[in-house]
Amino acid sequence: MTVVVRRNELAGRSYARVYRTSGKRDVHAFLHEAVERSGGQTLFASPPTRAPLYLGVQGAGDERLGVLAYLFRATRVMTRNRPTDENKLQIRYGSERSWHAERHPVGRDIAGVDVTVVLGVHLEAGVLIGLDPWGYDPLPMGISIEFKDVDVDAARANGWHVWERENRRGTVRDARVAEGLETLVAFAPERLLDYVRLERQATSLRLDPPLRYRAAVAAGTGAPSGVSARHALERDFALSSAEILDIIGARSRLAMAVRGGVAEHHLGRRLAEDPHVRHVEAVDLDGGDFAVELTTGRELLVECKNASPTPYADGSFRVEVQKTRASKGDPASRYYRRNQFGVLAACLFSPTHTWEFRFKRSKELRAHDAFPDRIAPMQRIDATWSTSINAAA
Repeated sequence: MTVVVRRNELAGRSYARVYRTSGKRDVHAFLHEAVERSGGQTLFASPPTRAPLYLGVQGAGDERLGVLAYLFRATRVMTRNRPTDENKLQIRYGSERSWHAERHPVGRDIAGVDVTVVLGVHLEAGVLIGLDPWGYDPLPMGISIEFKDVDVDAARANGWHVWERENRRGTVRDARVAEGLETLVAFAPERLLDYVRLERQATSLRLDPPLRYRAAVAAGTGAPSGVSARHALERDFALSSAEILDIIGARSRLAMAVRGGVAEHHLGRRLAEDPHVRHVEAVDLDGGDFAVELTTGRELLVECKNASPTPYADGSFRVEVQKTRASKGDPASRYYRRNQFGVLAACLFSPTHTWEFRFKRSKELRAHDAFPDRIAPMQRIDATWSTSINAAA
C-alpha cells in the first residue's frame, strides 16, 4: 500500500494523515447504515479507499456533525493458546514496514467543530467498539485490542456497554500506554450519534479514564437532553457549566485539557474547609496540585488522582498514579519519584458517586517493581489510607 501524507495547516487545523486502504467497503457500509439507524442523514462521505473516513452528518433538527472516523475491523477468532471467548480489533493502516519506522498521529480539529472517533467495527456481532482517541494518539500500528464475549453480549442486549480494560507497555513501543486502565464503550448502531456526542464532550474536556467512564455511563442511560436541560456532566460534577469553565481557565495545564480538574476543584474546597489546614494554594507542578500548610506548620505538596470506577474483586478501590507519557528513551520518567509530592489524594467520585477523598503519604505507597525509587502505577486504596490529610501527613 502507498501512503499519502498531508502536513499542511490552515486556520489552526492539522489535517489528518490519509492512508490508502482496500477491503473496507463492508466496514464503511456498516457505519453509513449506523448513521441512518441512529437518526442521522449522511450529507457527505469520503471514499472507502481512504482512511480515516470523514462524514458530514445531519442529526435531529438542524444538528450538524463532522465525524473523522478511524475504523478498524473487529472479529471473534479462535487462536491457539488464547481464551475461547476472546474478540479483538487490530490497529492497522499503511505498510507494515511503516508501523514502527514512522509516527501515525490522530487527526483532530482544534476548533472542536469536527469530532474524531476511533472505532472497532464488529460486523459479525453487529456492534461498534469505541476507543479513547487521546489514548491512541499516535496510533500504535500493529497491536490488537482484546475483549470478551461478555462485553459483546452486554452491548447487544442493552445497546450500550461501558467497561475498563487493563493495558501494559509493549516490548517495542515507548509511546504505547503502560500499565493502567482505559475506558471502552461497545454500542449498537442505533447509538452511533449518541457516541459521537459523548466523544465531542469527552474530547473538549479531555476527560481522563475514570471521568470518561462516568460520562459514558451517564450517556448510556439515554436520558433526553435539550438546550435548556442541565448537562449530565454538570449534574455528575455538582458544578455549573460556568464553574467548569472557570476551573479550566484558572489552570494552565487545563487550558486545553481537564485531566482531573474537577476532582482538583473539589479537593481544593475540601482542604480550604479543613480546620487542620492553615493555608492551601493551587500550584502547577510536575508532581503536586496543591501546596498545603498545616496548622502544625508542616508544609507539603498534595497530588490529586481519580480512583478507578471498577474496584478489585475484594471491593477495594484502586487509583492509577502515573504521568500521561514517558520521556523518549527514559521509561522510568512516566512514574513519579517518591519525593515529588508528600501526600496522594485519591478522589472516590468515580466508584462512589460522592466527592470524597482518601489520603496517603507518598513514602508509604507501593514501589514500582522495575524502578524501586518510583511509585507503582496502580495503588490499592485500603484501610491504611486516611480520610483526612492531617492523619496522612
